[in-house]
Amino acid sequence: MADWTETYRPTTLSEVRGNDTARDEFEEWADTWDQHREAVVIHGSPGVGKTSAAHALAADKGWETMELNASDQRTADVIERFAGRAAMNTTLSGATDASTRGQRDRGRQLVILDEADNIHYQKDYGGKQAVTTLLKEANQPIVLIANDYYDMSRGMRNACREIEFRDVSARSIVPVLRDICRRESVEFETEALQRIAESNDGDLRSAVRDLQSSVGGRSKLTVDDVTSGGRDRTVGIFGFLDSVLKEDAAEEALRTAYDTDETPDDLTAWVEDKVSMVYDDGELARAYEFLANADRWLGRVRATQNYSYWRYVTDNVSAGVAASRDRTRGGWTRYGGAPWRSTRDATRDAVASRIAESAGVSIATARREILPLLSAMTHHCKPRELTVEMAAWYDFDASHVSYVTGSGESTNKVESIVEDAQARREELVEAHAGDAFARRTDDAMDSGDADADEGAAAPTLDDLAGDATGADDGSVDEGEDEGRDDGQSGLSDFT
Repeated sequence: MADWTETYRPTTLSEVRGNDTARDEFEEWADTWDQHREAVVIHGSPGVGKTSAAHALAADKGWETMELNASDQRTADVIERFAGRAAMNTTLSGATDASTRGQRDRGRQLVILDEADNIHYQKDYGGKQAVTTLLKEANQPIVLIANDYYDMSRGMRNACREIEFRDVSARSIVPVLRDICRRESVEFETEALQRIAESNDGDLRSAVRDLQSSVGGRSKLTVDDVTSGGRDRTVGIFGFLDSVLKEDAAEEALRTAYDTDETPDDLTAWVEDKVSMVYDDGELARAYEFLANADRWLGRVRATQNYSYWRYVTDNVSAGVAASRDRTRGGWTRYGGAPWRSTRDATRDAVASRIAESAGVSIATARREILPLLSAMTHHCKPRELTVEMAAWYDFDASHVSYVTGSGESTNKVESIVEDAQARREELVEAHAGDAFARRTDDAMDSGDADADEGAAAPTLDDLAGDATGADDGSVDEGEDEGRDDGQSGLSDFT
């Protein structure tokens, strides 16, 4: 049996449901591309029609498409060779005369880079830089597609126009399911379609799959036939803000917070930055009391490295702020970009970026899963040797070590750890440098070099490797390879 999500994929932009405003913005971007020549990034939750919209637009315009997604290798070399070649061409597919817009349109090729927020540092080595360069220099329209806009690099975001696709409402999903049933000659109970739509929480693609599973080859669909995957969907940050600031009661807002793929300190920063856009004076005063409580608990987490306190941060920033509302609100709010970052936030992001690059994971995963463990393992720089190894492995400076361990940046303890870590890195470089540190030649010794005249032969590779603990068996290199190959966190690499 054919997959209904493919059979009934939109073939024109007019068939894309549930995101009329975003769809119109996307079409306007394409119609005026010759004037602005910008790339565009379409972002939103999985299953809301982002990729379908890109292919439907190309079909409407008569453009060819070239697509790279996360299943492809997306190194700098691949991007430059394939997507780059397509994007840099000024005429394609027989566009011999650019004197009219229609001829230019026929010569266009839409370059689609799917899952642009999932280009890893190591697996897709150099990919982010290559994409950023491509976006600035391309002579063909490019569309990036992402689930989480803020997981993309800043350079990529700044080089693109942004269009957000919102979750598709159940009200918009039901007509799609109804149309599919009629085209498949399936009788249906309206309540059955409504249940499928509501259970998929904005994911149109999953709703179509659940419809096909529920029908199961039968000619009639009843409420009792409905089967839903019951899948847990990660809530995006804007869905979380809508839940807390506009729509849901305290208990539901708390559940939404636990489904949001952000750490409690990030949730606090977002709510604190956006609450004034929605709340009135009285509501705002009460909300700030809960935000102050959340900040106190964050301080306790930093002081004690006890991450069980995060639950109290989440309670205050979600349920507490939601309970501060006098009423629910409808409509759409343009929340804008990420909240302003303090110096401490910038340090945290720098630490997470280094961890992510070493481990071959996203920055979000590094912050959420690896950083708390590193902090617990090296709290107040104990044990010291492990802290030195960590600082050496990730090339941390004093501010980074201070942030991870909770110690003072200017303390002698942190400074000595950074010094030892730098020495450790130098040892490892020498131990793995091969012939670069080989014994000097006789000519060099005869040249009158003072160091050579002292008669001390340069240390051999074996000597250096013996001084560097664990380096003689290649454990560090193997750890890097393992982290690169299997995508694991790499926590054991430096231990």
